[in-house]
Amino acid sequence: MSVQEYLDKHMLSRRIEDAVNAAVRAKTPDPVLFISNHMRKSVPSVITKVKARQILDSRGIPTVEVDLHTNKGVFRASVPSGASSGMYEAIELRDGDKGTYLGNGVNRAVKNINEKISVALVGMDPTLQSQIDQVMIDLDKTENKSELGANAILAVSIAACKAGAAEKEVPLYKHIADLSGQTSLLLPIPVFTLVTGGKHAGNNLAIQEIMILPVGSKTFEEALQIGSETYHHLKVVITEKYGAYGCNVGEDGGFAPDISSLRDGLDLVQEAIGRTGYKEKIKIAIGVAATEFCIGTKYDLDFKTPNKSGQNFKSGQDMIDMYKELCADYPVVSIEDPFDKEDWEHVKYFSSLGMCQVVGDDLLMSNPKRIERAIQENACNALLLKVNQIGTVTETIEVVKMAKDAQWGVVISQRSGETEDSFIADLSVGLATGQIKAGAPCRGERLAKYNQLLRIEQELGDQAVYIGEKWRT
Repeated sequence: MSVQEYLDKHMLSRRIEDAVNAAVRAKTPDPVLFISNHMRKSVPSVITKVKARQILDSRGIPTVEVDLHTNKGVFRASVPSGASSGMYEAIELRDGDKGTYLGNGVNRAVKNINEKISVALVGMDPTLQSQIDQVMIDLDKTENKSELGANAILAVSIAACKAGAAEKEVPLYKHIADLSGQTSLLLPIPVFTLVTGGKHAGNNLAIQEIMILPVGSKTFEEALQIGSETYHHLKVVITEKYGAYGCNVGEDGGFAPDISSLRDGLDLVQEAIGRTGYKEKIKIAIGVAATEFCIGTKYDLDFKTPNKSGQNFKSGQDMIDMYKELCADYPVVSIEDPFDKEDWEHVKYFSSLGMCQVVGDDLLMSNPKRIERAIQENACNALLLKVNQIGTVTETIEVVKMAKDAQWGVVISQRSGETEDSFIADLSVGLATGQIKAGAPCRGERLAKYNQLLRIEQELGDQAVYIGEKWRT
C-alpha cells in the first residue's frame, strides 16, 4: 500500500483537520502534543508484531514471555508453570533437550509464536479477544494445545488482553469484566500460604500447604496487613520451636519447618494467629494435593519419609474421618484436593457433608469436561482456576461462568513457578471470583499480585467492594 493509499484509506487528512480544530477549541498550551495524542486516539489500534523470548520463572526454570506490539504501544505477558502437570490439562511445550536447562527449555514454544502465531495475528484488533484466541486455537488444531504449546498461546492471549484494555483506555480488570459480561467488580479475599509441604518443599510434610483467609477484614489492604503480620509471627513461633533453620521456605514462600504431621503445622499456625490479636478475623484452609501420595486406593502420609513410608497408610474413609476431626479442632473452612484426582466417590461423599468449601484442583485441572462432570455429580463446590491449564483468556472466562452458574466458589490460583506478571490479580477483580491464592505474603513474584490488588483498591476508591465475610457467595 502506497502512502497516498494509506492516507486515503484511513481518511488521515480529515483526522488531522479534526485534531487541529480540537486543539484550537481546547486552547491548549502545547498544540503539537495535543494533536499527537488526538491522532493516536483517532486511529484504531491493530497488532503490528508479536515477539517472544525465553525467560526464567521463580524456580529458575524457563518459561515464555511475549511482547505484543500495536500502534498504541508494547504489551508484555509471561506465563507460569506448575511443579506437576496432569493428563487433563493443556500441554506446555518443552524442548526436551537434556543438555539445555535439563530439557526444560521453551525455545520451540517461542519459535511457534515468532514464526506462526505472529503471522496469524498481525493486523487484528486487540479488543477482539475471543477472535484472537480462536485464531490461535484453530492454528494449533489439537484439543490440548500440544502443537503450538499452551504456554505459547496463553502468553499471547494475556498480552492481547492487556493491549485491548489499553486500546479502550480502561484498566485491565475493567476490560476483563467487559469481556465476561461481569457487571460488578469485586476485590477478592487473599488466601495466604503460611506453611508449605508436599512437592513444593523439602520437609517431610505430605500435604502441600496450610493457608489462612482473613475473612474478618473490611478491605483488601487490611487483609494484606493481617496476612503479613501473621506470617512474621509464624516465623518467630517456628524459630522458637525449631531454630532459624526451620524458617526455610518452599517454592511459594511458605515456611517449611521439618515436620511430618499436619496437626503440628496447624498448631504452629494457630499459635501465630493467637499472637496477632486477629483470632476472630482469620480462618484456615488446607491444600492437601492428595494425588501426590495416593497409592492405589490408599493414601501414604509418610511418602516423603522413606524409612516410614507405608506405615501411615489411610483409606478414603480414614481420610474423611481425619478431615472431620481437623474441621472440629481448628477453624478450617476450605480443603483443596482432599482425595486423588480419580477418587470421585470419596470426594462426592465428603462434599455432601457440607463441612467446608471443597476445592477441586487436580480433580478438575481447569478442564471444562472435568468441571462439567463434577458439577453434575456434586463432586466439589469450588474451582481452583489455573490459567495455564486452560491456555486462553476466553476459555478462562468460560469455565468461571460454568462454576458460577453452579453456585461454586472460584479461587484464582498462582503456580509454583511464577513470574512477575500480575495478570491474575486483575483477572480476579474483573471476573469477581471472590478468592485469590497467590502464595505467601513475601517474594516478589507473589507480592506482584497482592500489590496490584492494593493499587486496584486504591484506584477504585469509594467504588471498591471487598468480599470479606461473604467470600463463599
